[in-house]
Amino acid sequence: MTAAARAPIDADATRQTAAVNALPPPASPAEALAAAAAAARRAARSLAMAPRAQRDAALLAAAAALRQRAEVVLAANALDLADAPHLSAAFRDRLALTPARVEAMARGVEEVAALPDPVGRVLAEWSRPNGLLIRRVAQPLGVIGMIYESRPNVGADAAALCLKAGSAVILRGGRESLRSAAAIHGCMVAGLRAAALPDAAVQVAPDADRGFVAAMLGAAGLIDLIIPRGGKGLVTRVQQEARVPVLAHAEGLCHTYIHAAADPAMARSVLANAKMRRTGVCGATETLLIDSAIAAELLPALVDDLRALGCDFRADERARAILPELTPATEADFQTEWLDAMLSIRVVEGVQEALDHIARYGSEHTEAVITEDAAVAQHFLDSLGSAVGMWNASTQFCDGGEFGFGAEIGIATGRLHARGPVGPEQLCTWRYQVIGQGQVRP
Repeated sequence: MTAAARAPIDADATRQTAAVNALPPPASPAEALAAAAAAARRAARSLAMAPRAQRDAALLAAAAALRQRAEVVLAANALDLADAPHLSAAFRDRLALTPARVEAMARGVEEVAALPDPVGRVLAEWSRPNGLLIRRVAQPLGVIGMIYESRPNVGADAAALCLKAGSAVILRGGRESLRSAAAIHGCMVAGLRAAALPDAAVQVAPDADRGFVAAMLGAAGLIDLIIPRGGKGLVTRVQQEARVPVLAHAEGLCHTYIHAAADPAMARSVLANAKMRRTGVCGATETLLIDSAIAAELLPALVDDLRALGCDFRADERARAILPELTPATEADFQTEWLDAMLSIRVVEGVQEALDHIARYGSEHTEAVITEDAAVAQHFLDSLGSAVGMWNASTQFCDGGEFGFGAEIGIATGRLHARGPVGPEQLCTWRYQVIGQGQVRP
């Protein structure tokens, strides 16, 4: 695209972000964040009181805007891609939008709108001997900060889920996707305006200044929850530096274990999908664990299948005894989230050795077992510490849309608040309502 053709899109994105955020030019990233958070807090109060119908109307209007403005979104994305020729193929795949991906974004927003209202749900209710009725009721978190890297669709997913859950969100996308993020943001704001909800319910960082991220991480009292979504470096930094609660996973080092009682055809199909459907997603299988009882017979076919799809391998000694041409695996290989067409392979002696390997090397994201033995499968699922366990299914099903959440704002692998794909229900906290008839405490 020529410079002359690029200029209107760049200028429009800049005007759009400035107009939508509706804030005066700040003197520093910290001031920009403080102003954005104050506006978000006001918007969050409006959202918390808005009925479901109004929030859903905003989502449906945003989905319509994504379709109506698809050419604008795709043009902005083309500029982002053109300005980043140095990116790896896997990174470019995460950054790239297509008409189908824009349509998928719109459908995802509509699916979020169709979900039950997570706000105001009575989570539990009980009576005390003194007659008090106590209810635990779901309520919005408030203001959420979302820091993400290359996937532009994350902005739409995060905005939709936060709106559904009655919270405001401040989005900071990667510098590679700034134009795409601005174009998508404009569609979300169009939805807010159509439903008479405040623009500041969804905001984006004004530019790529890293100081804005630092300000978000230090925004205790301004932002209620930070959700990072991206590579290990980003997530680790957020977890180490944030003074705000963090919901995150650092890696998606996922395993598929093929047990001795696996159906061979199923094992081949599931593994090919788990590894190669999209190699750059966090739910992609990075390590194959295969039972020694079937490795000699099945491993060559598995490798042939994946090699035909462009995959390469790092294999332990037992696997190389079957296929000597495979590159030897190092200890570091089994600790690596490849996010590319590379698979680590280890031959194991039964389910317990597979579980031991996962406990040592895994990131508690998603693991799968392929077997026709129900007892083995249940033992595998019950013994995992990971957020998600699969039986006879691809690890790439670890996804909010596939779980019926419409979309996801991220995958949580910590032990507090939420685990696995995070949808609208997981973006709520709770409060207690206590109903009495004049009781006093003795």
